[in-house]
Amino acid sequence: MTANWQAGNANEDGEATRGWLVGHFIDSSKGVRSQKDVEVKWANHPAGDKRTDWTSDDQRTTLVFLVNGHFRVETTEGNSTMTRPGDYIMWGPGIDHSWEAVADSTVLTVRWPSQT
Repeated sequence: MTANWQAGNANEDGEATRGWLVGHFIDSSKGVRSQKDVEVKWANHPAGDKRTDWTSDDQRTTLVFLVNGHFRVETTEGNSTMTRPGDYIMWGPGIDHSWEAVADSTVLTVRWPSQT
């Protein structure tokens, strides 16, 4: 690995950071994965896995893609159930959310900007 180039496996590289691969919280020793502008997460959720607490006043834009499975996202503006690979939901700053894996699911999440 060099500071500006990396290849790897999302499942392995995200183990220590709850699936997050890119963001301000990635140690700078990880090179290009340490970013202030964007966060990227690869997550495998078993059926029944859910976020029971809602986010609170998140000020980022979020985009969630379904890679496979059946995944539901609830927001303060509406709900979406994703069943086909490539289905997505996106929301902007100030919208809170929660989620549930209806079946075993893999999702890719992109948030920006990366902030604490």
